Amino acid sequence: MGRPIFFRQRRPGLDGKPFEIIKFRTMRNVAGPDGRPLSDEERLTKVGRFLRATSLDELPELWNVLRGEMALVGPRPLLMQYLGRYDATQARRHEVRPGLTGWAQVNGRNALSWEEKFELDVWYVDHRSLLLDLEILARTILVVLARSGVSHGAEATMPEFMGSRASRACDTSRSSRGGPSHG
Repeated sequence: MGRPIFFRQRRPGLDGKPFEIIKFRTMRNVAGPDGRPLSDEERLTKVGRFLRATSLDELPELWNVLRGEMALVGPRPLLMQYLGRYDATQARRHEVRPGLTGWAQVNGRNALSWEEKFELDVWYVDHRSLLLDLEILARTILVVLARSGVSHGAEATMPEFMGSRASRACDTSRSSRGGPSHG
């Protein structure tokens, strides 16, 4: 894919404080005739698909873990522009460090809706423990080996989060994916 081999981007961490995430680059920088970037589907390379399917593109984030910007387990760091789009409940995902893997990743990954992801992220914030983190790490291995939930339906990546249309009055405990298997 050429250089640079690393993709760097500012992402919100603990308390929404920005840090620079480091990943292996999986897409080409290609624009259409209008100068706007092509869709993720068109920019994603064959090697990039493999790296994403196996989660190998995430390996450089171990540097972010060593620097204390990320944890092994926590809600995945999303884009800076999403900060102003969260409702008060969704914003709670920033009460912990973002992680290489998380509760949403082992319960559907990109096959989930944004609302489902945020519900699972906040559930994790409220129930985090060493035992839960160990379960998530073990389940992550299974999810990565199965290569499940890598894409969102027919799309190559997750669509942009534009804010919740649904009422946030819903009970977060209603998720069928709510608690860990150990109770």
